[in-house]
Order: sequence, then structure tokens, then C-alpha cells
Amino acid sequence: MSLVVVARWRAREDTQEQVAGILRELAAASRAEPGCLLYRPVRSVDDPREFTLVEEYAGEEALAEHRASEHFRTLVLGQVVGLLETRQVGRFTDVAAGGPR
Repeated sequence: MSLVVVARWRAREDTQEQVAGILRELAAASRAEPGCLLYRPVRSVDDPREFTLVEEYAGEEALAEHRASEHFRTLVLGQVVGLLETRQVGRFTDVAAGGPR
């Protein structure tokens, strides 16, 4: 069963364009991972400092591989985290597909 990750990021004042640029690079690298089914970063129309990432992986192993990847460690942990005011990450399964209750 696939695993959906939803991350909500709020960029610190005046770092939102840096975050957006890094997200473009991160999306391209993540989409190339064999276990990545979807990687869609979006930006709020009302607040340009707010970003939401919707990601879907083939399962736990694919998510672990993503988090261990060079691009995740370099771009997320090494660059983006320091530019964010807040970062929230949730893991979900598809209710319609019979995910955990």
C-alpha cells in the first residue's frame, strides 16, 4: 500500500524565493526516484511564504530511501530547514484503499 506524506512549510521572512528555488530542484530529483509515485510542491496564493508538499511513495521502504537520498539530505536538511519558520510533516494512507483506521 502506498504512503502519502504531506509537509507544510512556512518560510522565514525574505527566504521564500530561496525555498521555492530549492523546491524546484528537489521536486525534479525526487520524481526520478523509483519508489516516488507523486511529488507535488505547491505554494499558497494568499501567503507566498506558505508551501505544501504532497508526496506519495510506493511504501515505507521507498519513503526511507527518499529520506536517505543525497538530494534530501543536501537540499532539505542542509539548506531548506534553516530557511523555515515552521515545518510540519504528516504521513497518511488512502482511506478508500483500506488504509489503517
